[in-house]
Formats: sequence, C-alpha cells, structure tokens
Amino acid sequence: MAKSRFFRNGLILGSTFMILMIIIYWDDVGAANFYLHTTISGPQASRTPPVSHSTPKPAAVNNKGSSFLSDIDAFLNHFLADMSEPSQKTRVDNTPAAFGNASGDAGKPEDKHISEEKKERQDDRKQLMHDLCSVNSTFDFPGKSRTFDDIPSRELEHLIVDDHHGIIYCYVPKVACSHWKRIMIVLSESLLVNGVPYRDPKDVPSEQVHSPKVHLTLNKFWKRYGKFSRHLMNVKLKNYTKFLFVRDPFVRLISAYRNKLEKANEDFYRRFSTVMLKRYANYSNPPASVVDAFRSGMRPSFPHFIQYLLDPNTVKDRPFNEHWQQVYRLCHPCQINYDFIGKLETVEEDAEQLLRILHVDDIIHFPPGYHNKTTSSWQQGWFSNIPYESTRKLYKLYEPDFKLFGYTKPGKLK
Repeated sequence: MAKSRFFRNGLILGSTFMILMIIIYWDDVGAANFYLHTTISGPQASRTPPVSHSTPKPAAVNNKGSSFLSDIDAFLNHFLADMSEPSQKTRVDNTPAAFGNASGDAGKPEDKHISEEKKERQDDRKQLMHDLCSVNSTFDFPGKSRTFDDIPSRELEHLIVDDHHGIIYCYVPKVACSHWKRIMIVLSESLLVNGVPYRDPKDVPSEQVHSPKVHLTLNKFWKRYGKFSRHLMNVKLKNYTKFLFVRDPFVRLISAYRNKLEKANEDFYRRFSTVMLKRYANYSNPPASVVDAFRSGMRPSFPHFIQYLLDPNTVKDRPFNEHWQQVYRLCHPCQINYDFIGKLETVEEDAEQLLRILHVDDIIHFPPGYHNKTTSSWQQGWFSNIPYESTRKLYKLYEPDFKLFGYTKPGKLK
C-alpha cells in the first residue's frame, strides 16, 4: 500500500515537472514552433475542395481524430482532475484541441507591393490608438487602465482565433463582420462539408456564419484549458497577427437600427422593440409578434432607439447588445496590441492590404464590389430630428470609439 502511494505521488510530481518544463519551453522558445502551430491537419493541398455553390450536406464543426495535442488535452484534463479528486476516477474530456498547422508567415515582413501610403496609413491608425491608450494621455474612459488579465473571459467572445495561420480577428457587428467571419471559417478550416473544409467563403451556409459553435474564440479557452487558458491566450496574443475593422460610430448605429429594428426581426422585436414602444411610444401593450406590430404601424423610430441608448435603465437591465455596443468594449484596444486596423470606409483597400500581410491573398479574397448600404453621407439626415443635447450625450457615450479610431466629431456638435 505504501509502495503504491509512493509510486502515485512520484507519478504526480513527475507529471507536474513535465508540465512546468513545457510551460517554460513555451515562454523561452515561443509557441509558434511547439504548441500553437503543431500540425494535425495534414497538407492542405491534399484535400479535394467541395463543389462550389452547391447545396452541401449539413455542415459539421471540425472534429479531427487523435493527435499529439488531443493526448495533451486528455492528459491535462485527467491530471488536473486527479489532483482535485485524488480518490475518485474522473471522466476525461477527449475533445481534440483546435490547433492546426500554421504557415509561419504571420511574422514575416509586409509585402513589398503594399504602397508606402497604405503602410503609413496603418502606422498612423495604430499610433493614434497607442497614444490615447498611454498612461500619459489625459483622455480617460471605462476600462482603459485595466490589464488584459483583468478582462473576464465572457468579454472575449468577439476574438476569433485561426491557429492554422496565426490570426486573431475581433469582429464588430455592422462592420462587414459576416464577410470576415466567412473568411476566418475558410482559413481555420473550422467547418466541414462532406468531410472537407470549405474553400470559398461564399459557399459557407448563412446560418453557420454567426454560429458560436463554428468559431474558436478566446472566451472558450477557460472551459477547454482551465488554469492554462490565460497563459495560452497571452502566448497567442503575443505571436499571432491581430486585426479588427471599425466604422464611424454614429453611422454604425444607423445601420444597426435599419437592420435590426426597422425590419421585421422577430427576435429583436421581442427583446428590444417592445421595450422602446412601451417606454417612449406610449404603447402599454404592444403586439406579441413583429408581424402584428408592423401591420398595425407600430415600430420604434430612430429617435426612440437613441432614447433607449441614453436611458440609464437600459444598462441596468442588461449590457448593450453587440450590434450597438462600443467597439472599445468589444475588442479591448488598450489591452490588445492590434497589428492592423481596417475601416469600413476603405474596406476594399484595407482588405487587400491585410490579406497580403497575412500571406493568404493567393488562396482567399475579400468579396469584390462590397457595397456599404449605410453611408456616412446619411448621418446628417438621420440625426436631423435628434435634439442637440441628445446628440451631445450620445457622442460622449461613443467618444472613445470616435477618438481611438480617428473619426471626427459630428458636424452638428462642432
């Protein structure tokens, strides 16, 4: 019995030592050549692409077979469970890790074909954000001074990870995020059709584009890696190329209203429109369905939407919906050192530049002729019926986004 206990303790100590050595190796040598970029997917060229623009069988989230990383996953889960419950047999989660074979290109110099003007534009955008996030900046806003480790995991759900190419994308709703999510699905090979990953972003089923099951996001790390999650996040953030796309904050609000509240969207009607109709339109008992409401001429106006955003009771009830949540709250620009900041106003140029920087422009392209249906020229008309004081308060609410990403104060407030 004593020998068995001695052997068991020795095994635990030995395993602990091995894990510590792995962690030290991650820090000293870098994740890119050991853990983050371990090949489990095989050469991409060996796969036969699915037939384009055909109706596929139900797509499935990528769930690869046994591998070194799945063994590590199983071992870590088993070991941590064994340490916490030494007297009981614990079920091991054998879900394979989502890490794939990275190209190793994320750290390469920018393509020589990218013009100096475009490079300078990126440098200016990043420098502006860096200066405003600096402790020396007098501009302050909520959450500015906290560290990345201070951010709760639930607030990291917008950071999508592609381990095949070493990319992290923070998606912002109403900023071409559907297109970029499609691209991330293709690059990460996270969605399969007939056992083969999609090769054309246009082929990805619309219902899968925004499915949380499809994308590996940082907020999922805690469930998968437990105590090691923050360490892995920091290693990836240090080694991967990180990007986001933004747009004029007020124009983004117009787009959100037009798409989610002005149209007959049942989910948004029940969650948000009914609240606005009761609070600001004097409808004590609005119809239960959006079809009945619209048929009766009941829908929240744009001024009602602005009232809702400025109402102190709104944030007391629940956090802002992601479609009108501030970008700095979604993507944490003062805690994450983004390598590329794209803008919807220059999306085609920025997308071309970014895909070259990522060295994937030979395998994927941003959809040509992308048309932004809600343009900056609309702002004056949409805000013409919004009182000056309400516009001023709304600007203060979104001021960090205006300043961090270089958007000018609305003309009405100048």
